[in-house]
Amino acid sequence: MTTNRLKVEDIKIFSDAAMAFFSQTTGHRAAVRTAYLLEGSETVVWNDFQGRIDLSGKYRGSVTFSAPRGLLTHLLLTMGESSYTDASHRDIVGEITNQMSGYARRHFGEAMDISPPRVITQGEGMAPPGFEAAPFVIPMLWDRYEAHLVVRMGRAGSA
Repeated sequence: MTTNRLKVEDIKIFSDAAMAFFSQTTGHRAAVRTAYLLEGSETVVWNDFQGRIDLSGKYRGSVTFSAPRGLLTHLLLTMGESSYTDASHRDIVGEITNQMSGYARRHFGEAMDISPPRVITQGEGMAPPGFEAAPFVIPMLWDRYEAHLVVRMGRAGSA
């Protein structure tokens, strides 16, 4: 079954995308901390705002970017924005998730179907219904804030 496992570079593409967003938008890189496999039935890595893309095709699953309000407010301030509403925070999470979608498209090619990025609420969960793969959690540090990427993917047919 090792052929069904994700490669490090398959997971890294998402942290590269988020790091690029911070670097391009603010001029300050985010740092990736040690990733870990989260065991358990439901992901407990929740911050104030989450953006998710769902994946199908050669791989299936989801990738979620989860960030606290403080990080997003600081990001908006750094970008010169003056609106700090929930809507502006959701927009930023959506932009980061959209960048992850673009990187995934370039890395995995047209064989992967990627849903439009969407902001999700805690009650929705971080994976599509019926998907059981254990998620990789990638903590990211920007300024003094920690955000999380939650990559829950597997090759199609490897449930």
